[in-house]
Amino acid sequence: MTRPQLLLIAASVAVANLAYAQPASMLEASNPFAKPSTLQYQYPPFDKIKNEHFAPAFAEGMRQEAAEMEAIANNKAAPTFENTIVAMERSGRLLDRVGAAFGTLQGSYTNDTLQALAKELAPKQAAHNDAIRLNPKLYARIKALYDKRDKLNLDAESKYLLERYHTDFVRAGAQLSDANKQKLKAMNAELAALSTQFAQNVLKEANASALVVNTREELAGMTDKQIDAAAAEGKKRGLDGKFVIPVVNTTQQAGLSVLTNRATREKLLAASLARGSHGGEFDNRDVVLKIAKLRAERAVLLGYPNYAAYNLEDQTAKTTGAVNSLLAEFAKPAVNNAKKEAAEIQKVIDAEKGGFKVAAHDWNFYSDKVRQQRYAFDASQLRPYFELNRVLQDGVFFAANKEFGLTFKERKDLPTYVEDVRTFDVFDADGSQLAIFTFDPYARANKRGGAWANAHVGQSKLLGTKPVIANNLNIAKPAAGEPTLLTYDEVRTTFHEFGHALHSMFSEVKYPRLSRVPRDYVEFPSQVNEMWMAWPEVLANYAKHYQTGEPMPKELLDKVQASQQFNEGYRTTEYLAASLLDQAWHQLSPSQIPTDVLAFEAEALKKAGVDFAPVPPRYRTTYFSHTFSGGYSAGYYGYLWAEKLDADTVNWFKEHGGLTRKNGDHFRKTLLSRGGTLDAMQMYRNFSGRDAQVQPLLERRGLTGE
Repeated sequence: MTRPQLLLIAASVAVANLAYAQPASMLEASNPFAKPSTLQYQYPPFDKIKNEHFAPAFAEGMRQEAAEMEAIANNKAAPTFENTIVAMERSGRLLDRVGAAFGTLQGSYTNDTLQALAKELAPKQAAHNDAIRLNPKLYARIKALYDKRDKLNLDAESKYLLERYHTDFVRAGAQLSDANKQKLKAMNAELAALSTQFAQNVLKEANASALVVNTREELAGMTDKQIDAAAAEGKKRGLDGKFVIPVVNTTQQAGLSVLTNRATREKLLAASLARGSHGGEFDNRDVVLKIAKLRAERAVLLGYPNYAAYNLEDQTAKTTGAVNSLLAEFAKPAVNNAKKEAAEIQKVIDAEKGGFKVAAHDWNFYSDKVRQQRYAFDASQLRPYFELNRVLQDGVFFAANKEFGLTFKERKDLPTYVEDVRTFDVFDADGSQLAIFTFDPYARANKRGGAWANAHVGQSKLLGTKPVIANNLNIAKPAAGEPTLLTYDEVRTTFHEFGHALHSMFSEVKYPRLSRVPRDYVEFPSQVNEMWMAWPEVLANYAKHYQTGEPMPKELLDKVQASQQFNEGYRTTEYLAASLLDQAWHQLSPSQIPTDVLAFEAEALKKAGVDFAPVPPRYRTTYFSHTFSGGYSAGYYGYLWAEKLDADTVNWFKEHGGLTRKNGDHFRKTLLSRGGTLDAMQMYRNFSGRDAQVQPLLERRGLTGE
């Protein structure tokens, strides 16, 4: 997922320091974005922000930043680090304010007005960014400083910032001829429009592809409440008497694990797999081909053989070869394990005299039967021991206290966009306040799926800002008065997202730009934080029955831990298939773009050795939003890349005594607090004293044998 660091200005700055006068605001004073928030740490005034405030604030924010950049570019004084780089770091404060709040509401509490505005803003923001990055006078000042960077007596962080600015501008096309800059701008505008179209097609196709059945019997296996909800969905769509099951963004669908009617399962998965590729107004095949071609042409224009080579150069992986090697190392053992799992499923089918070979639409239904036979437990047995507030405060917060000395105090005075959001002050080990943390746990119809972290306000010593960090989950909200009981995976997600929050809260960077880390590195600290969910000391503190307070029985926990590698062949193979598709599309040159999307997809999976029919890709090309409309183009491998670092780090903690303040303080000092102030892999070596090894990850996923 993208997490822009949206930082706000903390104090007025002398014009002499900026070397330009900040443009006078044309935004009405009544607009809550006109000035920085007066709430603690510039926490957003959600109680005052209305739909109508965004459009004028965005327009004025872009106008102001454009004027600020023009003033820097046209400054008659010779370029200095202060009047060029620092001035750019201080610019765009209004745009950051409105962007932070808009991003929060668009993700967590959206509406038709905000969605329409997002569509309208995409090409405008692309053009705005191009105007800055392709400004020749601005780049000339940056290059003049970059060329003599060793003589400027800059501290290490400032020098690295200067180098990052130069890299950012070059990669954005600053060195192109005027004619090629115009070509690039046209490409960027068209790509922005196509990505928006792809995303909208995916959403509309998901609604249009919902499974419709005529009888309750066809939905056997679902609970009565779930079937009633399907009937209500049918009525809502004007299909009285019918039952409608919407599809979600992944290939596999939740209903496939419980539906006993094989024909219904087959229809549901077929509807999912066909999305965006069966004709009609939401077909994405032509959109995919245009995006792939434009990205390839854009990469060549910028001097790279293909888009993946361009994108990966600025990630920790660096090269397509490194990514291809990692994915290939996992492909064969993952598929071999998946085939073994398929054989186990087939035994169950045969024992029941099913009379058919396992297919993709059978996998989830029968793998659950294998799990129950092998480990003799039902996952629902865990939920009474995972009450949300206890997981958060006695689990997540408890681990953060043991590892880093943090303490938390809930507060009720800060405004939130919906009543379910909780707010906490976060205090450091010395008692000083470190940050504000907000927690939005429940699913809503106007909240996007998944789980994520974002910054309402990011940390910056230059701007004097302290972090205000949010975690978002999508847990089903229980009826009034009922406890919120989590699944094992939801507990893991709660720990995971707080790992992102810690990364942001511990940031000690001076410059806003250096709060960002590479895409294939950002998931690493959050995955490390998952280790504490099952750490004995932590688990014993929170895994207690919500009614009796009794701890989780050891035999139940043993069964959970024994089953952790179950179905890993499937999980790894479906992920690898999507990652390999992402690379296959983006390692093409412009002349290699195919004409048949589905034929190319099939050949790419076959070539990579992951074309095992019972395990389709987690996302097929035509609904692969991560890569064609999200921030993971040529980057979906990043989850596995980060998990390699995570698994190696877990071993480091175990080797050094586990959950201790000494280990936590070392992790914080060498890595979590450093943001993007130096090369990410050097940062990792500074922490662990070595390069990360892949063996711990292979062992974790049960992929060490043939």
